[in-house]
Amino acid sequence: MTQPLLTLPYVIRPATADDAEAYVRTHVAGLHETYEHIMPPEYHAYYDAELPHLIARRRAAFEEAARTPGSARSWLAFDDDGGPVAIATSGPGRDEDRPDFELHHIYTLRSTHGSGLGQRLLDTAIGARAAYLWILNGNPRAERFYVRNGFAPDGTSMLCGPTWHHRPMFRMHRLDRE
Repeated sequence: MTQPLLTLPYVIRPATADDAEAYVRTHVAGLHETYEHIMPPEYHAYYDAELPHLIARRRAAFEEAARTPGSARSWLAFDDDGGPVAIATSGPGRDEDRPDFELHHIYTLRSTHGSGLGQRLLDTAIGARAAYLWILNGNPRAERFYVRNGFAPDGTSMLCGPTWHHRPMFRMHRLDRE
């Protein structure tokens, strides 16, 4: 078993293939909570219906990451009762014009908001390095969090794909903080 990176008040540890179901269920719950007022009901129904497929894909991704040095890594956070409450993934940049480091996502369940868990996950996932991320328009809580952590919009925006109902999103980046 992997040793926890941090222990109080939540345990954060690297996610493994055995965590795929917990990771995906936490991710989908985070999507529902974060975007309940932004996205239409069809968006939420899609993710609920796709759970088995998403779990299988995440398991395969975790297995591949374990075999591939330098690939994206993921973390899972647990509460005192051992229930998963947050996730994060980061890794090499996927944008052609930003080949540096990317924060793929952080989702913390509403019950943890204000606890500092999001900050701990960000620090775990990217540390003080230069990085970028994409954020959905209309998510002011997340935008404030990233601005507090030195991120700023870089002027790049685009529309999400059909699963995300072609909603607009924009990219934020920060310079190395060391």
